Amino acid sequence: MVLTPEEWVRLHVVQFLFKEKNYPKSLINVEKQLKLNNTVKRYDVVVYNKDGSIFLIVECKAPAVPINQLTFDQIARYNLALGAEYLMVTNGLEHYYCQMDFENERYIFLKEIPNYK
Repeated sequence: MVLTPEEWVRLHVVQFLFKEKNYPKSLINVEKQLKLNNTVKRYDVVVYNKDGSIFLIVECKAPAVPINQLTFDQIARYNLALGAEYLMVTNGLEHYYCQMDFENERYIFLKEIPNYK
């Protein structure tokens, strides 16, 4: 099996969430389909809260893919359906973290995502 650059980033993100941020493996879900506006999309990583709501969505890109507004627009569209409190976008080299401000319909950039409580 050949590991694509995006899969390499995704594997490292899962290890980061598990080892560095202490999220339980049982709350981390990888590569599932999502129906969005009558189309089927796939998210990279989702971390759930204990109650089953979504805490964090992660969008992974290959290291050669720059992180730009289009990347944020993609994860924001996914989040319209998922309602996560936090978003993370990474290409393995650059990492961006946001907290949703649903009341004002915007995201607030953070230095890092919170550790598991």
